[in-house]
Amino acid sequence: MSAKQPDETSKSADQIEALNLVPVSRETKERLEVYVDNLIRWQKIKNLVGPKTLAEVWTRHIADSAQLAPFISSEAKCLVDLGSGAGFPGLVLACLHAERANFETHLIESNGRKAAFLREVARTLKLNVHVHDKRIEEALQAIAPQIDVLTARALAPLSDLFKMYGFLPRPPRKALFLKGQDIDSELTEAAKYWSINSEIVPSRTNPEGRILVVNAIRPK
Repeated sequence: MSAKQPDETSKSADQIEALNLVPVSRETKERLEVYVDNLIRWQKIKNLVGPKTLAEVWTRHIADSAQLAPFISSEAKCLVDLGSGAGFPGLVLACLHAERANFETHLIESNGRKAAFLREVARTLKLNVHVHDKRIEEALQAIAPQIDVLTARALAPLSDLFKMYGFLPRPPRKALFLKGQDIDSELTEAAKYWSINSEIVPSRTNPEGRILVVNAIRPK
């Protein structure tokens, strides 16, 4: 049985709640609406996100991703999102920074159908976005010198994320990882191998969610 699509009333209520949590400009709201409309249309044949999350797409995915924006410096010019999936958080952040002429976003997603979706939304919205449909390690080699901000959402344990982050030739100024309630145990494990300068910030959208803001990292 196919997942029930959100009706206009529930979608509007979900959108209102999300934009109360993470307010954005009218122009950004319009971009995000186009994004969500495309996601719902593609979901019918591509299964881009968990079907049960679609009725809460604005709070569960859009706002959850958008809450990272305040941690991105106005000096940052290049954001790289690892394992972008349907674009969370990377494509949402590209929508929020679309009016910054010198800001570019790289989305790394090896799944071909998801990469095709990301390209279509980026093309439709005329975003400064580059989609890399290859393995993370391979994609990072090409863009490593440019990275200012690294992001990931529910991708891998922190130990694995730190390997990607810590061995870049020029470490990003900041990494932003959306994590769950296991973050403390993951940090404890990672701290055996890495010296980490970071802070944990509560999620605005999920009582059990956490944002790990990494300012610096080096192997022990």
